Amino acid sequence: MSAGATEQAIVRAHRQEWARLVAGLARRFGDPHPAGGGAAVGGAAAARGGPRDGVPPNPGGWLATTASRKAIDWLRREAQRDARHQAALIVYDDSAPEPTGPVEDDRLRLVFTCCHPALAMDARVALTLRLLGGLTVAEIARAFLVRETTMAQRITRAKTKIRAAGIPYRVPSAGDIRERLAGVLAVVYLVFNEGYLAGEGDDPVRADLTDEAIRLGRLLRDLLPGDGEVTGLLALMLFTDARRPARVSATGELVTLADQDRGLWDRHLIAEGAALVRERIAAVAAGGPPAGRYQLLAAINAVHTEARSARDTRWTTIVALYDRMLRLDPSPIVRLNRAVAVAEVDGPAAGLAEIDRLAGVLDGYHAFHAARAELLRRLGDRAAAAAYDRAVALTGNAAERAYLIRRRDQGRPDGPPTDHGAR
Repeated sequence: MSAGATEQAIVRAHRQEWARLVAGLARRFGDPHPAGGGAAVGGAAAARGGPRDGVPPNPGGWLATTASRKAIDWLRREAQRDARHQAALIVYDDSAPEPTGPVEDDRLRLVFTCCHPALAMDARVALTLRLLGGLTVAEIARAFLVRETTMAQRITRAKTKIRAAGIPYRVPSAGDIRERLAGVLAVVYLVFNEGYLAGEGDDPVRADLTDEAIRLGRLLRDLLPGDGEVTGLLALMLFTDARRPARVSATGELVTLADQDRGLWDRHLIAEGAALVRERIAAVAAGGPPAGRYQLLAAINAVHTEARSARDTRWTTIVALYDRMLRLDPSPIVRLNRAVAVAEVDGPAAGLAEIDRLAGVLDGYHAFHAARAELLRRLGDRAAAAAYDRAVALTGNAAERAYLIRRRDQGRPDGPPTDHGAR
């Protein structure tokens, strides 16, 4: 194998193994900072100076060894304090590991430990996305709809606060879990979203991230089987992932929900998601807590997946579900998705009127301009081209950019815009 091919294989393995590397090193060192640094630097060093004999039989194990060495170097360079120097020796400690508590999976433990209540919610989520998902600061900034410099400052402040306050990165107790659960669910869902429609790069879908998010969702479900939002999030991800085989065309172009070949959808995942939604409906009907955000999103996706075609979709039901969502989460994104559904019930002019009210807060969000362009197109308005151009300029995903360019160039009003709550 050539040096270039070896390097590409190592980089690919590093991306696939990122979460496992960081989580495992965090458990060893009791601190995710050297773990994250070791995984990042180790991966870069491995790519530049990979094994001379080609890709090893176990790339993950080889990367873990390299990352461990880099983490030790990181600790020794940062400070020669006894406590940190001793932490480096944990790698060679053969004693029995400490009890893991209620959360036994390394990667799920890392999510819980990073979602410390002393940090602001956005800082918890951003820090965990950086460490667990290996997302870049730019990718995280897009998820939060803020500038890259702003997100970089948030992550830096979070790390500084942790060190200044001496916040321990310990395994959460049973009492900690409820306090941290909202941030954990947000992290898992954002990891899934980044994988389902990658913000950058040539791969429009990152299955390593979507698979990891669903794996964590299943573990959360095992940990908290009676929690409605945990169940709702898992159902939501299953419904969405079921459509992945129809998500991108053979030519590498995004295929929106309205145009997807529904015969390609994974019916096993849909059936599993539907069973979870029915479980939650029964629990609420029996006097349980009302449905939360993730349960409502799962219900919206259940309506989409049960329709034989886009024309058979029960849009009035979707609008009603978004109305309930707005009472819980009156965010611009929810309002945008509701406006798309309104356009299917009351016509494109009604939907466009609602979308235009969001111009001041969503101007930097590509999906806002994409939805607006589709409605303008259906109305025969020439302003659609400019809206498409703006969406294209803001889109980092190559498959989505190809789709938007084609729609702009076609100029034919022949279909509904994408409901970005279902995608």
